[in-house]
Amino acid sequence: MSVESDSSQVQSLASGSGFPTFPVAPGYRVNVRSGPGTNYSIVDTLPLGAYVAIRCQCEGTNISGPYGTTSVWDCVGNSRFVSDAYVKTGSDGYVATRCA
Repeated sequence: MSVESDSSQVQSLASGSGFPTFPVAPGYRVNVRSGPGTNYSIVDTLPLGAYVAIRCQCEGTNISGPYGTTSVWDCVGNSRFVSDAYVKTGSDGYVATRCA
């Protein structure tokens, strides 16, 4: 499957989730981790052009990326987290409820 079809599939899956959907920074393949930090294992990698549906957000490892430095991590699935530094939410703070 090509990168274009991967990102289209990711965007359509994310947009149908009922959660707010945001684009991942262009030109980045972002690691998806099993928890909110770099000490958690990588469980997946988002393709170029991906969109993510943010279920909730929580505090984790401080990360620098194209959208600044933050300790906010976005839960994009069951035990699936990406650093908010790589997601264009339009905010430096929380845009979704805090994870329980």
